[in-house]
Order: sequence, then C-alpha cells, then structure tokens
Amino acid sequence: MRRLPLLAAFLLAACGQPVPKGNGGAETSQALPDIVTPEPVAVAIGELGPTLEACPAAGTTSHVEAGGKLSVRAAPFDNAPETGAVASGARFFVCTRSLDQKWFGVVYDEAGTLAARCGVGEPVASRRSYSGPCKSGWVSSALVKLTAGDPPAPADSNPVAPPAERQAVPKSG
Repeated sequence: MRRLPLLAAFLLAACGQPVPKGNGGAETSQALPDIVTPEPVAVAIGELGPTLEACPAAGTTSHVEAGGKLSVRAAPFDNAPETGAVASGARFFVCTRSLDQKWFGVVYDEAGTLAARCGVGEPVASRRSYSGPCKSGWVSSALVKLTAGDPPAPADSNPVAPPAERQAVPKSG
C-alpha cells in the first residue's frame, strides 16, 4: 500500500514535457544568449548613518594607463552594461562596495574632481539610492586607489627641506 503513492508519482512524472537541449527549444528561431545580463543596481549613499558623509571615501584610478579610462558599469558584474567611464587620474566619491568587495559604487563628476554639486560630501538622513546630479555606477575595486576626502596639498606648499639637506646653525657663544 505504501508503494502505490510512489508509483502514482512516477507515472505522473512520465507525463511531463521533455526538456529541450540548450537555451531554446527545437521550435525557437533564435538562440538565447548563454550569459544573462544583470539588471542595473543603484549606488547606495548614506550607508554609515546620518552623522557621517553620504559617501565617506574618495578614490582615484590605479593601474589605468595615462590617457586611458576606467569603465563604469550599471551593476557590480563584469558583464553589466558600461554606462560611462572615468578618466585616468580623475577623482571620485566611493560610496559603497559589493558583497564580494570586487566592486565599488561610485559617484563622479565628468570634470574628474570631487565636486560639491554631487551632494554626497554631507550626511543624509537615511540610506538611499543616489539620484544625481552627478553620474554614478560601479567600478572594479582592483583599479581604484582610495584617497582622503581632501585633495593632496601641492608639493611646494610646505617648503621644508629633508633632514639630510638641512644645514647646522653654529651656536654663537
């Protein structure tokens, strides 16, 4: 008696449709792509709460040839559509990262600077998706060098000579 429900399940399973080979069935005229294109993922700002900047870090390109560009993608995946690019040496806000830490969610100004108009240098009330006016997207974290929020001072702004070049001042006596 216990085998009767099991036998009925096998008979019902045999009535199903055969599984087609590949992505499409024999009746489809076009083959579907083997790779699924990921849906866009918005860059989140304000992840550290209402007391810190909406995007708490800044970055610049790393390992990108002079004159080259760093691809900005719609989602944190290699096969996500490219939505823009950041020029080599440009600076941008780093707002979030992917769970595997291979991608940074960034906000960038096309001028390549940390523009105040992007609106992510100040705290926001709660976590939300970035909606402009600057551009946003995902870049490979392997091609980003994290920097401080303020641009570095020019090299000649503090003309203190290194210790080896300083001359001893004789004591007067």
